[in-house]
Amino acid sequence: MNYNYHTPRYLIVIDQIKSKIMNGELERGKRLPSETDFAKELRVSRNTLREALRILEEEHIIIRKHGVGTFVNNKPVFSGGIEELFSITEMIEQEGKKPGTELLFTGYVEPHSDDIEELQLTGKEQVLLVKRVRTADKAPLVYCIDKIPANLLAKGYKFNEESMLHSLQEEAGITISYAKADIKTIGYHEEISEILECDKNTPLLILRQVHYDTTDRPVLYSLNFFKSDQISFSVYRKRVFKEFPS
Repeated sequence: MNYNYHTPRYLIVIDQIKSKIMNGELERGKRLPSETDFAKELRVSRNTLREALRILEEEHIIIRKHGVGTFVNNKPVFSGGIEELFSITEMIEQEGKKPGTELLFTGYVEPHSDDIEELQLTGKEQVLLVKRVRTADKAPLVYCIDKIPANLLAKGYKFNEESMLHSLQEEAGITISYAKADIKTIGYHEEISEILECDKNTPLLILRQVHYDTTDRPVLYSLNFFKSDQISFSVYRKRVFKEFPS
């Protein structure tokens, strides 16, 4: 990066820390030096260092463990662009691992208020609820909650595949065209963190998606809880140039 006199010092520190991680000077999974020692090493104030660390934590490059210290995050095994509508099965296979599924629940249930809103249901409609743990080489990776309007499925439909997207297309004749998604981070969740075998210092990434078919009809509402030390998402953004009047 090219710096000038106006470049905030904390941005320079962020690049310095990233470089130290890339060249192995700061090892992944290892604890950072104390704030005092690290600030002296980088020749900055502790306030500047704290601002740099705050941003690096938001980017999941470092993680803070309460009462223990600040650590360089282990490089996620799985990664993908959130702008791409992907199959978890395909994502696992692309990393050379064997996908698996532990089916926890499947059945027709009354919808919650957010189901009704996201899937544009009437109050009398049910949804097919599927809860699963997706595994990679038998290790838990993702906890999935999927909901599909019951009126879109033929009587006797059963989900019994690895990929939800493939099952809907092949078994129910529903082709997913696109999805609206958002992602956020939460801390330790007593039930889900235990299912995913996460310790109390490992946050969870929640990918919330509403999937639409080729007629713009919402057909699948899903919540996917990922182990944050195993997966990362990226977003590719481009600048849009506008014409200004001459």
